Amino acid sequence: MCLSIPSQVVAVDNERQSVTVDTLGVRRDVSSHLMTEPLAIGDYVLIHIGFVMNKIDRNDALQSLELYKEIVSKLENETTH
Repeated sequence: MCLSIPSQVVAVDNERQSVTVDTLGVRRDVSSHLMTEPLAIGDYVLIHIGFVMNKIDRNDALQSLELYKEIVSKLENETTH
């Protein structure tokens, strides 16, 4: 099973067919070779092994990110007690 955290596109390099994404504060470059639709700054995407697999709805992405933050917070609290 694979878990993909929504990532926000923060830069687009059409020449290299890549985008820079922010995933919970971590930025990295990933390939957009597999995408058939154009990506723009602000889009939310799911990534697998360094490739953008699909674009997702902004509201769905934000809800998922809030859930991930809640899970991380609970895990951090458990390890400190």
